Amino acid sequence: MTLEKFHGIIPAFYACYDDEGNISEGRTKHLCDYFNEKKVKGVYVGGSSGECIYQNLEERKATLSYVAEQLKGKMTLIAHVGAPSTRDSIELAKHAEALGYDALSAIPPIYFKFSDSAVYKYWTSIIEATSLDFIIYNIPQTTGYTLSPSMFAKLLENKKVIGVKNSSMPTMDIERFKRVGGDDVIVFNGPDEQFVAGRIMGADGGIGGTYGAMPELFLQADTFIKQGKFEEARSIQSEITEIIIALCSQQGSMYAVIKEILNRRGVNIGSVRGPLEPITMDDSAPIDGVITMIDQTIERYCK
Repeated sequence: MTLEKFHGIIPAFYACYDDEGNISEGRTKHLCDYFNEKKVKGVYVGGSSGECIYQNLEERKATLSYVAEQLKGKMTLIAHVGAPSTRDSIELAKHAEALGYDALSAIPPIYFKFSDSAVYKYWTSIIEATSLDFIIYNIPQTTGYTLSPSMFAKLLENKKVIGVKNSSMPTMDIERFKRVGGDDVIVFNGPDEQFVAGRIMGADGGIGGTYGAMPELFLQADTFIKQGKFEEARSIQSEITEIIIALCSQQGSMYAVIKEILNRRGVNIGSVRGPLEPITMDDSAPIDGVITMIDQTIERYCK
């Protein structure tokens, strides 16, 4: 089995709403076209950036369907199917399989504090529900569960488990997971602020929530790493991190700010769903500043 289709830059797909806050087929497909034009490796659909925990099952299934209709066969498609209940996760997993997705992914179960055995059973239930490959999603800062190297090794005994999307902050975790899995396992860098560090420590690519605001910069950072131009990679990462700090410094949710940036670039995918905060009038001028930062950085590194 080749894992090359999972190497590279894979943006986390954003929730796309109409003006009334409902899932929009047209706007979802417009975002698909945007990512296809940017020549990213794939998209990760239905995760944190997709506002999955604020959507019902039918809304999540609709988004998976719209993306597959537009992008199947054009790029790698990963469906995040983590849900509050195992039953819903399995239903989403089977739906993604029927649509032709390349792989599944899921956070551990949330809200209650779960034992390792409960988390293992949850992930295994999803894995065994379809024939698709599976990517573990480790994001302890939001789920409260930390994937250990020993649990990762245990899960890898199932041949359908092909890797981990690691969104914990220590880059050491990426090195440890890569050491456990070796070359036959994919490790994705999660925190966008450490993309370059994560790649150098062994990540095969990245899945990130800010990629959509500046895909050119992450593609270029990845190219620098492949070329062994580590000083250039470090420099562009520093600029990316400054942009991310600016994205997070507005009144509205970071995702609301990113969506407004896309809107100003002609890709209207609506705002965010509560309790995420939309942008305010006070955010308007600072967002102009963020766009300028992105454009100037692209001009310096990508022309």
